[in-house]
Amino acid sequence: ILAKTARDADCMVLHGLYPQYAFDRHKGYGTALHMLRLQQYGPCPAHRHSFAPVRRLLDKVGP
Repeated sequence: ILAKTARDADCMVLHGLYPQYAFDRHKGYGTALHMLRLQQYGPCPAHRHSFAPVRRLLDKVGP
């Protein structure tokens, strides 16, 4: 429970930095909204490059 609380708090900070991604709503989980925002805006610096949807987007763009 502590880890989830910390993650949720981190996502609120991320929402303040990157509001277009709606971290306040999906809390970093791979929801339909999260996937939509990734497609719309591409990954932000906070996204894990090892997360498959992010990796696919990065592979499309290239180095």
